[in-house]
Parts: sequence; C-alpha cells; structure tokens
Amino acid sequence: MLVRVVSCLFLFFFNIAQMAQEDKEKTTALKDLLSRIDLDELMKKDEPPLTFPKTLEEFEYAFNDRGQLRHTKTGEAFVFNYREDLHRWNQKRYEALGEIITQYVYERLEEECNLTREILPVDATEDEPKSFIYLSEDALTNPDKLLVLIQGSGVVRAGQWARRLIINEDMDSGSQLPFIKRAIEEGYGVMVLNPNENYLEVEKAAGASPEGPVSQQEASPEGPEEPAEKRERKEEREGGGRKKRDFYEKYRNPQKEKETEQIPIRDNSSSEEHTLYVWDQFVSRAAARSIFIIAHSYGGLSFVELMIQREAEVKNRVCAVAMTDSVHNVWHQEAGKSILEWLQEAPSAMSSLPGEVSTLSSSSLRMRWRPRRAQTSSPPPP
Repeated sequence: MLVRVVSCLFLFFFNIAQMAQEDKEKTTALKDLLSRIDLDELMKKDEPPLTFPKTLEEFEYAFNDRGQLRHTKTGEAFVFNYREDLHRWNQKRYEALGEIITQYVYERLEEECNLTREILPVDATEDEPKSFIYLSEDALTNPDKLLVLIQGSGVVRAGQWARRLIINEDMDSGSQLPFIKRAIEEGYGVMVLNPNENYLEVEKAAGASPEGPVSQQEASPEGPEEPAEKRERKEEREGGGRKKRDFYEKYRNPQKEKETEQIPIRDNSSSEEHTLYVWDQFVSRAAARSIFIIAHSYGGLSFVELMIQREAEVKNRVCAVAMTDSVHNVWHQEAGKSILEWLQEAPSAMSSLPGEVSTLSSSSLRMRWRPRRAQTSSPPPP
C-alpha cells in the first residue's frame, strides 16, 4: 500500500515538473516569438498618395478682398498639418500649393501690372533650358528712372519676397506687387528679376550617374567665412540624404520620389550669374538716367557681386540701393575699398527712392511704400 502511495506521489510530482518544464519552454518560445515582432513596424501607416490639386479652386482656397488666402468653405486660413503624423505628406501638400501661388503671382504681374516676360538667355535655342524676367512696357525706354527688384534665395520666384507670408499673411506682405504698382504710378520703368530660376529639372534616365549637374550653391566658390545663409543651405543639402533614409523607416509602403537631375540655364545658373547677365543684357542698356535697386536677403549678396564685376558701371548708373536684410559680406566677397565706401554712402541716397522702405526681416517681412515725392540725386562719390 505504501509503495503504491509513493508511486502515485512520484508520478504526480513528475507530471507537475514535466508540465512546468513544458510551460517554461512555451514561455521561452513565446518570448522568442515576441522578440522577433517589431511593434513599431506593426504601428506603421500606409503613406497616402503624393497627389495634390493643381489649382486654387481644387485646393478649395482663394484670396479674399484683403489679399488673404482663405478656405472657400470654412473661411479659415491655410492649415499646414492637414493630416496628423504625416509630416512629409503635409510638406508636399504645402509645396504643391506653393507652386500654384507662384503661377498666381505671375498672373497678377501680367494682368494687374501689365508686365511682360523676357526669355533668358536672349539668344536661347528652342531646345535649351530657359528662364525669364518681367519688364514693364517702358523698362528699357523710360528716360528718367528705372526700378530693379532682386529677391532672396529659395523657392521664391519673380514677384515674390516670401512665399510663406503670401500663404500665411497676405499677398501684400509677401509679394512685390505693391512696389511694382506704386513704381508704375510714379512713372518708373520696372524690372523684376528671377534669380532662383537656375535650372531645368528633369527625371533622371535609368542607369544614369547619381552625380548630376550641381545646383546654384554648389557651383559657387565657398570659403571658411561663407555667409550664414550659404552655409545653412549647404548643411541642409548634406543632411537631405540622411533625412530621406530616416523617413522611409516610418511607413509600411513609403513612396519613393523620382530621381531627377538639374540642367543649368546658360548664363543664369546662380543668383549672382543671373543678376550679372540681366545687368549686361537689360539694365545697362536701359535709357533711364537714374536706376534704383531693392535687393533683399541673398539679392544683396548678388548685388555686391555685381558691383565687383561692374563697379564703374554700377556707380555711374545706380542712384540708390536698398539692401534689406542682406546676407552680403564685403570681406568674404573681396569687395575693394572703393566699393565699401560707396556702400557706406548708399543710405544717404535712400531719399532718392520713390518711397520709404521700412525695416524688412526674414522673420516678419513687411515692406511698405509710403508716399513721398520722387527725387533724383547724383550717385555718391567714388
């Protein structure tokens, strides 16, 4: 009897031990299985298609009587975070709207200001990449005065100071339209430069080398004392590949962007080159006795480079220059002493401008043209 009891107890504890071992093995197997599952991967979302409306109407936005961009149904201002946790999609949507804004500004230049496009290069063939500037009807023939507008770097094109302000504030805050209209009213010829239209972007052919033509900034010589704006854009380019790799880890089915290459526009492949080309081909040939220039941000750097290349001409023709929030560096750009002295005298010639240009900054860009009777003065002494 005792033997039977002991035997039963032995079998009981043996079964318990065996079950415990099996449970341990199952637990280990379960842990191993869980360790192989990437919970972040399970939480990934399918990225929506990167297809967006082609017109303001399709976007359901319009500019009201105050020049403010508003939703046609809700009346609300533009909302960047249209979809939560989809930053790239929101950014692409913003860029798509920005391209529509660019075309909208072009239409305003042509319809409201009666400006016409002048194709660059002036001797461009049918097949080569082209750019353009805008001219008033009397830009080359006005015998008295000519106003030349040069914006900063980035996505802005002819007629814009800052796309962000056009979208988030109003058309007058971020565009050149108020300046152009006022200049025409006061009898100025007008030239609107387009210094950021530097290349034609085309889809890269299969098997092409990953190293395509360099961009505007890469083509420019840079030293250790390069302007902050140039340096920031360079760092942004270098970090672009890393950011793209990081992005593709956030989605289950990320959409690969098309590989493109940039074909430079002859004689206009950088802001500096464009400004020099327009001076040689248009500004220097204008009939105006007095030339006035407003150069914003990187446009100021381009103007200084123009002075270095055409110092005598600029001093002889330019009556006043407003360099607003300029990123130029006369030492880095190796401007001579005579140029530095001329620039230091430039504020005294500001009274020659047909209006008062208030402080203009990249954080809150609002340039207003206040009424003032136009004056003409001789250029500052060399």
